[in-house]
Amino acid sequence: MNAVIIAVLVMLVLSLLRVNVVFALLIGALAGGLSGGLSFIDTVSAYTDGLGAGATIALSYAMLGGFAVAISRTGIPELLVSKVLKLVNKEGEATRENLAKALIIFALLVMAIFSQNLIPIHIAFIPLLVPPILHILNELRIDRRLIATVLTFGLTAPYILLPYGFGLIFHEIVATQMELAGLPIDMADIPKAMVIPVGGMVIGLVVAVFIAYRKPRDYHTKISTTIEETPKKVASKKDIIVTILALFAALYGQIQTDSMIIGALAGILVLYIFGAMKWREADDVLSAGMRMMAFIGFVMISANGFASVIQATGAVEPLVASVADAFNGNKGVAAFFMLVVGLLVTMGIGSSFATIPIIAAIFVPLSMEFGFSTIAIISLIGTAGALGDAGSPASDSTLGPTAGLNMDGQHNHIWDTCVPTFIYYNIPLVVFGWFAVMFMA
Repeated sequence: MNAVIIAVLVMLVLSLLRVNVVFALLIGALAGGLSGGLSFIDTVSAYTDGLGAGATIALSYAMLGGFAVAISRTGIPELLVSKVLKLVNKEGEATRENLAKALIIFALLVMAIFSQNLIPIHIAFIPLLVPPILHILNELRIDRRLIATVLTFGLTAPYILLPYGFGLIFHEIVATQMELAGLPIDMADIPKAMVIPVGGMVIGLVVAVFIAYRKPRDYHTKISTTIEETPKKVASKKDIIVTILALFAALYGQIQTDSMIIGALAGILVLYIFGAMKWREADDVLSAGMRMMAFIGFVMISANGFASVIQATGAVEPLVASVADAFNGNKGVAAFFMLVVGLLVTMGIGSSFATIPIIAAIFVPLSMEFGFSTIAIISLIGTAGALGDAGSPASDSTLGPTAGLNMDGQHNHIWDTCVPTFIYYNIPLVVFGWFAVMFMA
């Protein structure tokens, strides 16, 4: 069996058995490296060599976590939560309760979409907004799997489709890597190519929200380890203005330097300089933020090591080549299996941005050999890459929702986030991605 398949299957099986994702990635990498012909020492060396690539990401999330906690201590989250509570606690009126549910779900969806294209802060808003409303979700008996699917949709579908914010970065990577693989494209064709696959995700979202997870689910009310340990503060008009300035500063800093670290630092400094936060609280704030985002950071670091081992085995190209040999001449079957191969590779690495170079280098010449059109190849590459973010245990688009929803220990990363997102996004992506490729072929 191909080393890539072995590595990913080992990682996924261990994750489903509730083994810590970091350890599952490490053991999967070892299994893939050894089965791919690398010695134990070479496998470990490849893994450790890849870890450094995730250090910047880990520090970025730690700083964003600190920024989120800093904003939470201005009293803004409590202000937002109190407004929702006033709507919810009106003597149990069913209509008002349903309105509150719809309002929360819609607000989280909009914020997730904005975080990709309009205000590119990615998952930084989750630890800011989600933990304070967990007790509201408990009162309303909202299934957290529903919230996880809503957040993951907003964190993935917008950048796949729209060339703004993180979407512009994704589209530029796709265009650059396809050109390097021998097929120059017009970036304006990428949204056209991705409309049908994203349409599949929209259908998955509708099914998850209105059918699969619409029934009430009970949770125990627990104290949030981040929000409740902090003395409550009533947000003043000054706090609101300073918080808005801090958000703009974070956005401006990130855009100007192309660094989430500098963006978060700029936002924190604005909060301190204008008195919304006190300097003596700096260490406490950053420590709380790092604790909140530490799990994501370690998983992203480990995922980079996993990716390094997969590349070191050289097993990705033979895997795709075997598909070409087995289904030579049959476009439909070849397109389906290329998407499945893309699913295996991206599920293990967990990042569409990181896997597009791998996928494009192999899929572009293979697709050209099968005679697919340029726009069909774009759809194939984009869909294969998106599969990693939509349902992988190592993706920050699934890790982020888990970090917010599991603040009280009642939301499992694999079964409550990854399995639902895999069912309602990855499966539709494969089906609608295949349809898009064949329709545009």
